[in-house]
Amino acid sequence: MGRLVKLVIYLLVLGFIGLVSYAYLGPFFGADFTPPKTQIRTPVILNDG
Repeated sequence: MGRLVKLVIYLLVLGFIGLVSYAYLGPFFGADFTPPKTQIRTPVILNDG
């Protein structure tokens, strides 16, 4: 049971390191994380009461 817990912890740490490295190195390999730039206008109706 102890080995299983160690394995899960190692996999979580490796996954976290992989995710962080992808976030930092992704733009160098063509991954684009910028959101689409579109302007959204929504009218707001206020009550006078």
